[in-house]
Amino acid sequence: MTSIDRHSLKGWVIEALRQLGGSGSIVQVCQRVWQMHEADLRGSGELFYTWQYDIRWAAQYLRNTGRLKAVHGDRRSAWELSEDGWSDAPHVT
Repeated sequence: MTSIDRHSLKGWVIEALRQLGGSGSIVQVCQRVWQMHEADLRGSGELFYTWQYDIRWAAQYLRNTGRLKAVHGDRRSAWELSEDGWSDAPHVT
């Protein structure tokens, strides 16, 4: 079994956004991640209690590395894949 940690969320965010057509609200992304990875999250130990915080960390990491478009200070903006986010392999490091 693969170990699940906060780094796993980076790939899950990209996966969710691709399924949402490239952009979505934090709620839509979290719903999609939960639908796809509920069992993984339930079995992840402490991450189960922090994943909705940690997913925001993952999104910021993806912005910093150019895989998500910048939100320009508006934290309520939809999360949107950049060109690099679309072209990345599903497992982001």
